[in-house]
Amino acid sequence: MGIIKNEYDVEGYSPTDTYPDPSGNQISSKIPVFADETGAVPGESFIIGNSLYARIQRFAAKYGVEPRGIERVPEDERTDKTLAKAGTMWLAANMVVSSFAIGVLAIPVFHLGFVDALLTIVFINLLGITPVCFFSTFGPVFGLRQMVLSRFYFGWYGVKNIDNATDIQTDKIVQVAIFNILACVGWSSVNVIVGAQLLHAVNNNVPGYAGIIIIAAATFLVTLFGYKIVHYYEFYSWIPCFIIFLIVLGEFAHSGAFVNIPMGVGRSETGSVLSFASSVFGFATGWTSYAADYTVYQPHTVSRVKTFAWTWAGLIFPLLFTETLGLAVATAMTFDPETGDAINRYAIGYRKSHIGGLLAEVLFPPLGRFGHFCLVVLALSIVANNCPNIYSVGLSLQILGRWTQAVPRFIWTFVGTVVYCAIAIPG
Repeated sequence: MGIIKNEYDVEGYSPTDTYPDPSGNQISSKIPVFADETGAVPGESFIIGNSLYARIQRFAAKYGVEPRGIERVPEDERTDKTLAKAGTMWLAANMVVSSFAIGVLAIPVFHLGFVDALLTIVFINLLGITPVCFFSTFGPVFGLRQMVLSRFYFGWYGVKNIDNATDIQTDKIVQVAIFNILACVGWSSVNVIVGAQLLHAVNNNVPGYAGIIIIAAATFLVTLFGYKIVHYYEFYSWIPCFIIFLIVLGEFAHSGAFVNIPMGVGRSETGSVLSFASSVFGFATGWTSYAADYTVYQPHTVSRVKTFAWTWAGLIFPLLFTETLGLAVATAMTFDPETGDAINRYAIGYRKSHIGGLLAEVLFPPLGRFGHFCLVVLALSIVANNCPNIYSVGLSLQILGRWTQAVPRFIWTFVGTVVYCAIAIPG
């Protein structure tokens, strides 16, 4: 029998090579290769033993909570063979009011026209989502989380010829993990504030902190159970949001309030375009630091091209759709050029309750109570938006050291939830 090299053999063999058997004969490249299982941790290992860690994991496993953190996923546990989930994950995470809000910013904050803002949205999103799609393909290949993969990107090549390389490599990945933790918590705080604004627009008696706690609690319940439940929730949650955005589009088009604001010229226009582009790019590419987290349970045999394509489709459609819709609705706002005072109902609504007030002016007059219901659903869309942040923040916290890895992922998920609520409530 021939000697079959694994797919990631460090000696340089590739899956398309032919390999010699002991008699010197060449083995056909058609022989299947197998994933390198080095470092993979079986799922049952988390619940074995009498340690406090094992007892907590056993208790959580009774209720279907994912025990795995940053440990590598063995090939026989990579049972997620639905490639569409690589797309619906990001479709749901971006078919939300937060991305709508990014488009709105072009008018009241950056003072752009419609066409220049639209072109910025299209081209910057095409650029911003590329790294997310690329790194999503590494999850099935290695079965590792994105922050663990970052040890290769930031650690090895930069320090391989330096003394004390291991310590320096550890320092580098810890720094990357800290930045990712700050990003997860920061985006979650911003997103949940937007959702609370919508709930406040529906009912002025609902204080901001109540809306924040409602959305954060719902997000925690989804992320608590881990990868499978997060994917299951995201697989369907985009549907009602998409329907309501179509209603917003229809009602706004029927109102005739759209204004084709002309673009500016000169240095001020350049500065405004670049500033708006940075906001659009940051929102689109912000998912890169946890892209592979949501493909690690897919088998290594899945096509990288298909994974890239599904991720690309799942990102580009909701980003372009919601941001362009937000931009279009924002053109209806009219402000006094001298004083900056709002002088029509769209601008007044925006000044009163920000994004929630603007959407309320689109939905409430024609739809009444049903408009209130639509706004509540859009507020709860923040759950889908924050699920990737809060699921991945627990994984990033485990990167910080052996002591943090000794704490189960779902406990770090709870800690992250408390922290971003504490940041968002005063804001």
